[in-house]
Amino acid sequence: MAPAAVDSPLPPQGLTPAQLSFFRENGYLVIPDYLTQAEINSLITETDSLLTSFPLDSHPLTAFTTGDDVNETTKHVGDDYFLNSGDKIRFFFEPDAFSTTPDPATGKNTLLKPKHLAINKIGHSLHSLSEPFKKVSLSDRNAAIARSLGFVDPRVLQSMVICKQPGIGGAVPPHRDSEFLYTSPPSAVGWWFALQDAGPGNATLKMWKGSHSGRIRRRFVRAANGGTEFIENDGPGLPKGVQDDNGNASAGNEDGSDSDAEVLTVKAGSLVLIHGNVLHSSEKNTSPKSRYAYTFHVIDNGDGWEYDERNWLQPPDDGFSRLYQ
Repeated sequence: MAPAAVDSPLPPQGLTPAQLSFFRENGYLVIPDYLTQAEINSLITETDSLLTSFPLDSHPLTAFTTGDDVNETTKHVGDDYFLNSGDKIRFFFEPDAFSTTPDPATGKNTLLKPKHLAINKIGHSLHSLSEPFKKVSLSDRNAAIARSLGFVDPRVLQSMVICKQPGIGGAVPPHRDSEFLYTSPPSAVGWWFALQDAGPGNATLKMWKGSHSGRIRRRFVRAANGGTEFIENDGPGLPKGVQDDNGNASAGNEDGSDSDAEVLTVKAGSLVLIHGNVLHSSEKNTSPKSRYAYTFHVIDNGDGWEYDERNWLQPPDDGFSRLYQ
């Protein structure tokens, strides 16, 4: 008697035509139930372990801010702890977690909350240094999505947990991810996983539909005299193949309008794909609960794309992580 046939698992299929069409039209896509409950639990457990175990006494108390507010009164983050975090797991505090006046004895602002409730984000190489995050990041399923999007040689970089701590989780002003991870021409796409429910009132994502047709006008780079700064972009502002009817690159929706903005409701386990040129933001978390999210970015390392040497995040000696194995 012949042995019973064993079904082989089907290879990941990537995005459906409908999903790809939505992403191309709007600049983002929400895929519900992308992570299993076991995967969610694994990532939250790992996050909580990292938050409670990192040593506070040797930490430089770096707070994360790009200084990208209306009056630009806050300095851009730019110490060595931040700039050299691309191949490490490091912890960045919320600015509002500190006292507003220095301690007379130490000359430093004091932490107002326990360390695990004061962190803005953990980054920037969770995908290569933490097994739970690596398993979720460098997967065949994500590789299939990258193929759907047309990536030639996708590389994973800037992986981080955004904690959005209760009451103090800082706002992220409207921005485009390719401003921070620039390739010539732009190629970045963000993978954003909700580890906890995110909705209105809990610092969820806000997307400007169709704004990915807007050019990358500025760049967040390493400053010549140290630290970081925004500069005018002197390279291509749009991805390959984005043209108007006359064959010229279209300026598109540069700043977005309120009528095009959508405040997303994203359930835990959902994946949000974010085009590198789409304008998006999140509000300060004024709610009594955290809003954990895990995110990483993918850029194309294939022929015809160049990762800029002025970007704040530079590749490790062995390069950014390959998504196609």
